[in-house]
Amino acid sequence: MTDELIARLATDLKPVRPNALPRLILGAVLVGGVIAAIAMLAGLGPRADIATAPGTMVFWTKFGYTLALAVLGGVATLALARPDGRIRWPWLAAPVLLGVLLIAALVQLAGAPSDHMMTLVIGGTSLVCPWRIVALSLPVLVALILALRRLAPANPTLAGLAAGMFAGGTGAWVYSFACGENGVMFLALWYTLGIAVMAGLGAVLGRFLLRW
Repeated sequence: MTDELIARLATDLKPVRPNALPRLILGAVLVGGVIAAIAMLAGLGPRADIATAPGTMVFWTKFGYTLALAVLGGVATLALARPDGRIRWPWLAAPVLLGVLLIAALVQLAGAPSDHMMTLVIGGTSLVCPWRIVALSLPVLVALILALRRLAPANPTLAGLAAGMFAGGTGAWVYSFACGENGVMFLALWYTLGIAVMAGLGAVLGRFLLRW
């Protein structure tokens, strides 16, 4: 009876395409990222000094920090999407990365005139920056959750957290092309807050939508 059941279940099985899981996850991020980029260009537009901004260190600090968090979230998502998936180092690397950024922020503040310090910390968009990141990250998170529902993560909450970090880093990276703020502390506080909100939202959605 068992052999017969196994034979029936194995009937018409089709081999899985090589690298099917990375293709699915990265495809979801690509779709969500394109939607986020279109939304950024339509709703905010690129920063006014986009032609000269790449000549500044702060531009590349934003670029690198947000992209690095997206990569860490992506590595964790790919690992945790599997039933036997476990990974620790991205969760350890993220706070180290933030710590390095905070040190750079303090160095920038130490060398800035006293009347510029609040601008470097608060800027002119601190009240909207995290929520813009959240808005631009939502298409990416939705695409990732839909992709993960086709898989079998053993820990839905943690997989959702990783997906939220992946989405938040991607949305923040897209937003960095529209954001004209030049404070490293601004980046450490307000960008990180937006990404953290997305990670928390991903964990909540994962807990309820990725169970199997």
